[in-house]
Amino acid sequence: MLAKTTRVNFLFDFYQMLLTPKQRSYMSLYYLDDYSLGEIADEYDVSRQAVYDNIRRTEAMLEEYESKLLLFQKFQERAKMIEQLKTAVADKSIVDVTGLLQIIDALEKLE
Repeated sequence: MLAKTTRVNFLFDFYQMLLTPKQRSYMSLYYLDDYSLGEIADEYDVSRQAVYDNIRRTEAMLEEYESKLLLFQKFQERAKMIEQLKTAVADKSIVDVTGLLQIIDALEKLE
C-alpha cells in the first residue's frame, strides 16, 4: 500500500496541472493531507462514493499520462544514473572514464 501511495504522490507531482481543480483538490486532500473519504465528502457536500470514484478515476488518468509521457520513469532512471556517477566519482581508486562517459550519454538521451 505504501508503494502505491508513493507512486501516486510522484505521479500527482508530475501531472497535477493536467487535472481539473476538483481532481487536484480531492487528490491533494486524500494523498497529501491524509483526509478520509468521509472528510472530503463532508467538505464538498457529496457522497463518500462520489469521492471514492473520483479519486480512482483520477489515479487511472495519472497512470495513463505516465504510460504516454513517461516523466516519472525518466526521473527514476536519471536518479539511478546520477547515483552511479556519484559512486564512480567517490571511489577515486577506480577511474573508468569510458563507464562515466556511457552514463553521461545515457543521461543525455533521456532528455
